[in-house]
Amino acid sequence: MIWRCKAMEMPSQLSSALGGEDVFEQVMGLEGEVHRDMPGRKTIRVELDGSSYFIKQHFGVGWREILKNLIALRMPIIGAETEWQAIRRLDELGIATTPAIAFGYRGCSPASRQSFVITRDLGGIVSLEDYCRDWATRPPDLATKRRLIREVARIARTLHDNGLNHRDFYLCHFCLDARRLEAGEVYLYLLDLHRMGMHRHLGRAERMKDMAALYFSAMDCGLSERDRLRFIRLYRGCPLREALSLERRFWLDVSARAIRLYAKFQRKYGPGAVR
Repeated sequence: MIWRCKAMEMPSQLSSALGGEDVFEQVMGLEGEVHRDMPGRKTIRVELDGSSYFIKQHFGVGWREILKNLIALRMPIIGAETEWQAIRRLDELGIATTPAIAFGYRGCSPASRQSFVITRDLGGIVSLEDYCRDWATRPPDLATKRRLIREVARIARTLHDNGLNHRDFYLCHFCLDARRLEAGEVYLYLLDLHRMGMHRHLGRAERMKDMAALYFSAMDCGLSERDRLRFIRLYRGCPLREALSLERRFWLDVSARAIRLYAKFQRKYGPGAVR
């Protein structure tokens, strides 16, 4: 693999809308509606040439962050390229996500490399976290719940069977298309792919962590034991008895980790806190 210090992919129409000779500098200097602002990266929403976009700007993670991840045996995320590649991979697998429009990076040092990814604003969407929030007290109709469980299981199975793990696999990152939902259609997008892991074969630990994160985020949704067993059967794509007999230890580990995550969340934010 050849380490390159600069690259950019961008439609000419968008490049013209940005103006200026140094388009990369223009993108990194853009300001808009801030949706996330964290050390080393920012997500903003902007209007360009009559269309709405999200821009994730990465300003460099520093050697300290890289070393911290390596010591913990984690691959450090140094910029926007992970998300750019993940979106393309999900497109290949038939998993709906935010459309990727442009990507660029510059800098030879991984610690100070700057990068960006531009995606199209999906418009009216509602996260599953919000959609399912009141299910414990106001249950949905059975058909809708089953369609959602089936679709989340399909996405999870497709990811994991193709060597991908989300690494932030929470309900808030599954979003329903609001317009299709009004027409009775369940259409889910999977978002926030900046930490996506891509492997030839997904290991047990990576798969278990994704499943535990998903279970943790759904703990207050009023799901029944039958709902959980339905998800396991659909996720594994085999009879439930077979899935439980072959992977009993795996699902016990998923449950134990999810319970620890839940307890940690409650200690940090207090009982009854909303995720």
